[in-house]
Amino acid sequence: MITVQIKLAPDSEQEKYLVDTVEEYISAANDLIDYCCTQVGVPKLSSSSFSAALPSAVKNEVVNTVKSMLRKHKRGTCKTLPVLRKRISTWNNQNYRLEDDSLIFPVWVDNKSKRIRVKAIMTDYQRERLVGKLGSLRITRKNGKWIAQIAVEENITECSGDGVMGVDLGLKVPAVAVTDKGKTRFCGNGRMNKYMKRKHRARRRVLGKAKKQKAINTLNNKEQRWMRDQDHKISREIVNFAVKHNVVTIRMEQLANIRQTARTSRKNEKNLHTWSFYRLANFIEYKARMAGIGVEYVDPAYTSQLCPKCGMVNHAKDRDYLCSCGYAGHRDRVGAVNIINAPVIVGKRRSA
Repeated sequence: MITVQIKLAPDSEQEKYLVDTVEEYISAANDLIDYCCTQVGVPKLSSSSFSAALPSAVKNEVVNTVKSMLRKHKRGTCKTLPVLRKRISTWNNQNYRLEDDSLIFPVWVDNKSKRIRVKAIMTDYQRERLVGKLGSLRITRKNGKWIAQIAVEENITECSGDGVMGVDLGLKVPAVAVTDKGKTRFCGNGRMNKYMKRKHRARRRVLGKAKKQKAINTLNNKEQRWMRDQDHKISREIVNFAVKHNVVTIRMEQLANIRQTARTSRKNEKNLHTWSFYRLANFIEYKARMAGIGVEYVDPAYTSQLCPKCGMVNHAKDRDYLCSCGYAGHRDRVGAVNIINAPVIVGKRRSA
């Protein structure tokens, strides 16, 4: 399952219905959680267990949300009493539909359920993703804009071929991909990424001195959205490169505890501690799975120091790798080549 996000453009009347639905959804969920926590044992819940100004289909989704939160609380995932704070409301796949450029779903109007048609702004890529089996719908508000999040069951295609590709993740070069046939792709621009981080860091420093916390939060969201977009573009480029060269397995380093174990210069230290290696690896993994490509994680020890030709350990000078046997190349490319042949780690990886 993947989630497709669509921008909604409701008129003033429709926006009022959305605000009322979201507020009632949150209130009903939290009241139901309080009720369950005061009972001996776990009571049986249904849409008739409580009253709310919501369509019956939405009330059922409130019950499902509450059950999920209570299960997390029982497992210990949520230590304190769970509280729903996100401004959301959900519908199951039988209670909404997409027609042309509109999203149709029921809300509560004048003490009865009524379907409204809200304009949806979709790109061609989003339309392509929405051709599969649709799952639940969640509507939320982000930065003053209404967003519809639709779960879609993607059809995984079988990838033909027998190739293996190694991917080395880093700071100066975000990702380097090398196939077992020697084809190479450098992805991303590390200098641009570091410039954007320095730019936002300097801006936050100025706003911090001016005690403008709200502006700082807005700036942080802007930086994170930009970095997330870069990770999506890099991961898509890597997977497309793998499909083009008939790769069936992508191998990456298991970058667990990299912030505690990696040695880096002072100028790169701040970037290392704010870089989301896990997110980029996760994007590569799920896009690869959708393309029918397997993903494996390997031991990262000495991948950038071993000579692929003779096996000798050498230290690269900046990005240039040179071995006494005569082998020379880009340090990150050497790492990607060694990742292809590195031992695979069995078990679930930890986050970087």
